[in-house]
Amino acid sequence: MAVYGGDKVEWVEQAIDSILNQTYQDFVFIIVIDGEITVKMMNKLKDKAFSDHRIILAQNVAKPGLASCMNKAAEWGLSLNPSYFVRMDADDISISTRLARQISYLRKHAYISVLGSALTEINEHGGKVGARVMPSSHKQIVSILPRRCSLNHPTVVIRYTVFEQGYRYDSNLMNTQDYFLWVTLASNGFVFRNLKDRLLNFRRVNNFYKRRGFSKSLNEFRARFNAMLKLKKLTPYNAAYACGVLALRLMPGKVVKLAYKLDRHLLDRFGKH
Repeated sequence: MAVYGGDKVEWVEQAIDSILNQTYQDFVFIIVIDGEITVKMMNKLKDKAFSDHRIILAQNVAKPGLASCMNKAAEWGLSLNPSYFVRMDADDISISTRLARQISYLRKHAYISVLGSALTEINEHGGKVGARVMPSSHKQIVSILPRRCSLNHPTVVIRYTVFEQGYRYDSNLMNTQDYFLWVTLASNGFVFRNLKDRLLNFRRVNNFYKRRGFSKSLNEFRARFNAMLKLKKLTPYNAAYACGVLALRLMPGKVVKLAYKLDRHLLDRFGKH
């Protein structure tokens, strides 16, 4: 988990507690502090680390971004010879049975390398405002990848053999890092799966629907074409979809909000997009 200067102390504490209170308890919890944070936040993190020996705090003097934070955590963890790498964000809440459910599933299905789950969307006050259920089978996940990221990144558990074979998040990217990693892994034969269980409460804040900047939107556009080329799925439909999403990203927030609600409805109803 990465913590940033703009994160709320209350939400970070809820995120940390949701991991410490898991029914599955055999883990090391790496919290990467990315750049400067407030004294109040630092004191809270130190208090948590002092009270639970499983918490490891890592400090980045600069602010290299999420991809670099995740790579550093993964590389540090290699020395412990772990089996799994679990993701979450500092404003989300993992359901108490999340680790037990996902790790149990991976132990029973050794051929799966990346396991995600559905999630519940919550607002600033913790109230439920939606859900995000992704397609479950590997075939569906890879089929959709040229058009959209078909895993909820904060829910994933990655088998550590992925990192042992040298794969990493692309630290040169400031967004779409997870999408690029999934495409790379899919093109190299790794198997994915999504559980239908909603194992994470995902924080959806007020500015969630704001219009994205051109640079970020263009990165997403390029990422989709990268996926089409790597997965050999450069079709008129996929290309048109990428162009349509680029146009949508640059529209006013009200239009984005409407499109997002439609997308959630389709995912929840059909399990694929």
